[in-house]
Amino acid sequence: MHTTVGIIGGGPAGLLLARLLHRAGVDCLVLESRTRAHVEQRQRAGMLEQGTVHALREAGAAARLDAEGLVHQGIELRFEGERHHIDFPALTGGRTVTIYAQTAIVKDLVALQLADGPPLLFEAEALAVERAESERPVVRFLHQGREQTLTCDWVAGCDGFHGVSRDAFPAGASRSYAHEYPYSWLGILAEVPPSCEELIYARSERGFALHSMRSPAVSRLYLQVPNGTAPEDWPDERIWDELDARFAIDADWTLKRGPVIDKSVTVMRAHVHEPMRHGRLLLAGDAAHIVPPTGAKGLNLAVSDVRLLARALTALHRTGDPQLLDGYSESCLYRVWQATRFSDDMTRMLHTRPDGDAFDDRMQLTRLRRITASRHAAAELAANYSGLPLSG
Repeated sequence: MHTTVGIIGGGPAGLLLARLLHRAGVDCLVLESRTRAHVEQRQRAGMLEQGTVHALREAGAAARLDAEGLVHQGIELRFEGERHHIDFPALTGGRTVTIYAQTAIVKDLVALQLADGPPLLFEAEALAVERAESERPVVRFLHQGREQTLTCDWVAGCDGFHGVSRDAFPAGASRSYAHEYPYSWLGILAEVPPSCEELIYARSERGFALHSMRSPAVSRLYLQVPNGTAPEDWPDERIWDELDARFAIDADWTLKRGPVIDKSVTVMRAHVHEPMRHGRLLLAGDAAHIVPPTGAKGLNLAVSDVRLLARALTALHRTGDPQLLDGYSESCLYRVWQATRFSDDMTRMLHTRPDGDAFDDRMQLTRLRRITASRHAAAELAANYSGLPLSG
């Protein structure tokens, strides 16, 4: 088997890249290790920057998004019994964000892919990327019970944090930067209308809480919990009681409760792999970087990688000019580090450290007070949250 671009990973990054390349006339093939049902049911992010919405429209994959997505004008910060609205359009010159579940994005992209190509193979487990330095790199994969090979002009590693693509970088050719936070998130999906019109980021002495949503009928909520927490440690009633306590404000507001249909724990970590290219192997999304979810950057960073990569591969295909490909890693990493810095700032400002003291407590509140009192500080948060301009 041979294709121009072999894409490892059928998540949103790999599927969107395939769609963009297909529309540009660049041959590609997607290998996804899991079943279609598994891929379409994975619960992940749901906050889309304006640039991500634009990319999905550019790919012809935004019909349902435009019909069902919930456009948000900002977020709400809660602390010390107060609520503060951060108005994105007023602070950024009109930018907004949109709530639309990653599961829905994947379903939309899979349906388009299967309807008119390019090829998408489910249950095709990539085993290794070989000869990345050559003009014909090879992807070895397992499909339908036998090992097969795919030769490519280029390989796009979109196979996530635990995929094989990053392992193809030889020792000494790359460096990783990693940090694990001393807490995790317990997340629930509940069949209950949201209790708010926009996302609520709550900081309290009991720990952090986030109120989000997936649709007008489904809410997504998170609690800061100790590392090592198991979902079964938290019965539903205990979760709702704790959310109530952390969202409490000195005003008339009620947290709506409903049946919990999904419950999971997310480890909080940051990880950046440099560079994002080795020979003809290019990384995108979680294969190259992980950020804590507080800043809602993970999916959006993956999409910005893919937009740059599709643009670079298309330029090479149409004109033979490798300039954009040569600058791909540097262009991506600038934005990756800015998003990592923003996510880290948000995380440290809103979460209670297990070993924190009174000084840490006052510094958190001081940072929050600065954002709510200074238009300049609020504008910086709004600009980073709603999405930095695409570089490259």
